Amino acid sequence: MENPQTASFGYQEVPVADKVEMVGKVFSNVARKYDIMNDAMSGGMHRLWKDRFVRRVKPQADEDILDMAGGTGDIAFRMQRSGAKVTVSDINPDMLGVGMERAAKRGIDNLVWSEQNAETLSFASQSFDAYTIAFGIRNVTDIPAALREAHRVLRYGGRFFCLEFSTNVWPGFSDVYDSYSHRLVPKLGKLIADDEDSYRYLIESIRRFPPMPKFAEMIGEAGFTSVKVEPIMGGLVAIHSGWKA
Repeated sequence: MENPQTASFGYQEVPVADKVEMVGKVFSNVARKYDIMNDAMSGGMHRLWKDRFVRRVKPQADEDILDMAGGTGDIAFRMQRSGAKVTVSDINPDMLGVGMERAAKRGIDNLVWSEQNAETLSFASQSFDAYTIAFGIRNVTDIPAALREAHRVLRYGGRFFCLEFSTNVWPGFSDVYDSYSHRLVPKLGKLIADDEDSYRYLIESIRRFPPMPKFAEMIGEAGFTSVKVEPIMGGLVAIHSGWKA
C-alpha cells in the first residue's frame, strides 16, 4: 500500500513536500546540457520520437495548445510551425530560460512562456484545444492531479497527448537497455554535464513510471475518453492520448 505522505524520487521514497524541490534541483543542474544529453542517451532518436509525437498531435493554425513541461522548447518549436498559438509551461525557470534563449536564436517570437506547476495550473478551465507533455509527466509528484488539471484546462473536444519513456516488452531488449541505462547513462552525465547523480535519478524515474496499461487507466480515470497507447520500439517510449468529450 502506497504511503500518501511520501513520493518516489528515483528509487528513494521521500516526503511529498520535498520532491518538488529535489526534482527542481535536478533540472536546474541539467538545463544547459539537457538537449546534448538527450542526443547522447538516445543516439539522436529522441528527435524522431518528438517528430512522430507532433504528427500525432496534428497542431492546426489558430489552435490554443499548452505544452506542459515544455522546458527547452523542442516540442513547441515543432508545433508553432503550424500557426498554432503555443504556450510553453514548465515548473523550472532554468529550463524555461534555456528555451527562451533557444527561441531567440531561432528567431521564434510567437510563443508564450509561463512558469507553471502541472498539478495546479493557473489557466482558466476550457482554455486550450490540445495539451501536450513530453518526457515530463514522470517527474510530477502527483500524476493523477496533473492529469485532472490537463482535463480541466482543455475545451470539450480537446485532446491530450503524452510522450514518455515506458516499459519495453521486447524479449531480451529490455535487459540490454536496463544494463545500458543504469551503467552508462550516469557516466555520460558525468562526462558531458559533470553531473552523474542527476542522470541516475532520471533513469531511476523511468523505472518507477507506471507501465503502459496502468498509465492508460490513469488517463481514463482523469476523465478522458478514447484513450490510446502507441508503443515505440516495443514500449521503450510510448505516446498516450485521450479526448475530453
